[in-house]
Order: sequence, then C-alpha cells, then structure tokens
Amino acid sequence: MVNNALPGMVLASAVAAERGVELWLSARNARRLRRAGAVEAGRAHYPAMVAFHAALLAACLAWPLLGGERPRLAVAIPAVVAVLLAQALRWWAVATLGGRWTTRVLVLPGAPPVTGGPYRFFHHPNYLAVAVEVAALPLSVGAWIVALAATLLNAALMAVRIPEEERALGPAWAEAFAGAEPVAAPRAAPPQPSPPERGGGAPGGLEDGGSPRAPLPLSRGAGDGQGGGGGG
Repeated sequence: MVNNALPGMVLASAVAAERGVELWLSARNARRLRRAGAVEAGRAHYPAMVAFHAALLAACLAWPLLGGERPRLAVAIPAVVAVLLAQALRWWAVATLGGRWTTRVLVLPGAPPVTGGPYRFFHHPNYLAVAVEVAALPLSVGAWIVALAATLLNAALMAVRIPEEERALGPAWAEAFAGAEPVAAPRAAPPQPSPPERGGGAPGGLEDGGSPRAPLPLSRGAGDGQGGGGGG
C-alpha cells in the first residue's frame, strides 16, 4: 500500500521542502519590507494558517504509513499534475511580486498595485494555487477524507484572510482590479501663436524660449503593498 502511494509521498515531501524555501524567502522579504515602512495586517489568523499547512503535509505523509485507503491511478495521476501546476502558478506569482511577496499581509504604503504576470488573470493567484494544492495533494496519496476536510478548513481560513488582505491593500488595489482605466491628468491647453513683442520675447507664446510644456503623466492612486503571499 505504501508502494502505491510512493509517488504521492515523494510529492508531499517535495512540497514540504518547497514550504521551507517559501518561509525563508518570506522572512527575508518581510524584514526588508518592515525596514521600508510596511504595515502588517492579519496577524491574528496567521498562526492558524501555519498550523493548518503543517498538519496537511503531516497527514499526507502519514496516511499511507497508517494503512489509509490505496490511491487509484485514475485519481492520483491527475492529482499529481494538479499539484505541479499549482506550484507553477504559485512561483509565477512569487516571481511577479518579487521583494513584495511574503506569507504575511505586509502593505508598503505608496507602492502601486502589481497587475502583471498571473495578476492579469486572477485577483489572488497564490490563493488559487493553495486551493488546488490543498485538494489535490491528499488525493495523490489516496487520502480523500483529508482532501475534503482540508478544503473546508482552507475555505474557512480564506474567508477571513482574503477580505482582511483586500482591506489592507486599500482602494488603489480595488480600483486596479475593478477594470478601471487610469485617470489621465488634465493636459495643458495648446499654446496660441502670437506675434513677437518688441524688445524680444519668445515667439509663439512658448515659455523660456523652449518647447510647449509636456503633458502631465497618467496618474493612478498609490497604496497597495500587494502584501501577503500565502498570498495573494
């Protein structure tokens, strides 16, 4: 029975190692963000999230060893593929956020929303990856009961985490993901030509003898630390 679940156990072990890398990267980024003035939200639920993910990995590794139901290939193979795709989506989000990614909700005041990479398609790609992984990883070892329980628990955690993160990110984040176009600053009226004055002066109504004043850049509200990787 253990041999049938061996691919899933190897995958769960690899995900556990990947979690270690995530936590190291998150801690490094969090230190830098705090030094830059980032503000943290959601501290109350963070320990529950850490405990949940640790328990999930432990359950996936223990299930075959304790004589749990044997995984069926028709379920296990798609589950393994789903976990791998979820990892790809997660690390795409991590790479897109760069130094702003952490497992905590750390918002850097004044930083613009990140809307590239997977954020072009999903508001919270990292949480989508987590939802897929939470359901698929237990199925790769045959632990359908764990998959069901973990999916329900993760949904309860996300019902707290996502609204709290979105409140922390503020109206600029909401505007960026509402499909609103950037608001253009008003352009200066084009200069009207006028005859040169006696005694000098720049022709054409230009300032300082140079070119017409350039239009102001497009503006979008600041705010959004895109904080939270466990997040978002």
